[in-house]
Amino acid sequence: MINILFVYQVVHTVITILMWAIIARALLSWFPNVPYNSLVRALYEITDPLLKPFQRFQFGGPGFGIDISPILAYFTLMIIKTAVLPGLLRLLLSF
Repeated sequence: MINILFVYQVVHTVITILMWAIIARALLSWFPNVPYNSLVRALYEITDPLLKPFQRFQFGGPGFGIDISPILAYFTLMIIKTAVLPGLLRLLLSF
């Protein structure tokens, strides 16, 4: 049972860190010269796999599209963190 709680805490913490990384990436997108920084590139490499599935959802035309993938990825992680993960924990602890 201790191992299940430890894994739950680790997954919960990782999801929280990913949520903050998405917020940081969205804020850094407002600064044009920042992507050349090595820390920003590492942040992009971490968040790219999360944002890629949602990047096909854009508003506007090809010249002026608004990318809502950070919002969709953030809300997906929030649903996993608040609904799926506690339900899975309750299920595993019931055995």
